[in-house]
Amino acid sequence: MSALLCSRKGCREPASRALLWNNPSLHLPERRKVWLACAAHEGYLADFLRARGFLSEVRDADDIPEGAG
Repeated sequence: MSALLCSRKGCREPASRALLWNNPSLHLPERRKVWLACAAHEGYLADFLRARGFLSEVRDADDIPEGAG
């Protein structure tokens, strides 16, 4: 299995957190997309999603639910 890397543009650091999100105007309520975050970018990515009302949950990167993505 390859290493999970941060989703922040230009970052190639290993991800430690998974941000589960959903855009209600595009996705069914049960659908969860995943952005991965390193420690340095977790706050930035979470704030971006939270400001738009998209952030659903934050988990450890090794605890991504089956079918999310």
